[in-house]
Amino acid sequence: MRLPLFCVLLLSVSLAHAAPPELDWLDMMPPEDQKALEEMPEIDHNTPEAEGFSAKGGLKQDKGLPAVMYSAKTVPSLNGKKIRLGGYPVPLDASEAGTYETFFLVPYPGACIHVPPPPPNQIVLVTFPKGFKMADIYTPIWVDGTLNVEKTSSDLAEAAYVLRASSVKVVEEDDL
Repeated sequence: MRLPLFCVLLLSVSLAHAAPPELDWLDMMPPEDQKALEEMPEIDHNTPEAEGFSAKGGLKQDKGLPAVMYSAKTVPSLNGKKIRLGGYPVPLDASEAGTYETFFLVPYPGACIHVPPPPPNQIVLVTFPKGFKMADIYTPIWVDGTLNVEKTSSDLAEAAYVLRASSVKVVEEDDL
């Protein structure tokens, strides 16, 4: 049975606009890091991170936290995958129009500001040439695009992945 041309076109348009598969943050950690994270004792927020952050933007490594908190180990099979990742933005440089073409995406709000930053394999550098206007860093967003295993570093943080975004949008209640 052949579908009418209209149905074929409608189907191809709806597939073209379908979101890519959603990626869970834990899937970006190799199994040994997931296990280490599960076995890690709860972090006491009075030490060691209360004493500050390193010049590289992460936690000071000389304070004795478990190595998984500094891990940049990645999952190579994710390289080049089209994905959707939900998280919270950490702004970098704003354009004159007040939009962000580059920002970090992290799994929880306030990372790198009020709470310890996640390990590099839980920080994604997002590039979005169209620019995205952020309401605030506590508003969750969806980022669709191509994920690459690529280590980057800035004064704020180190990231183990780069996501070249095709779209960025605020998470709506209907999305949950």
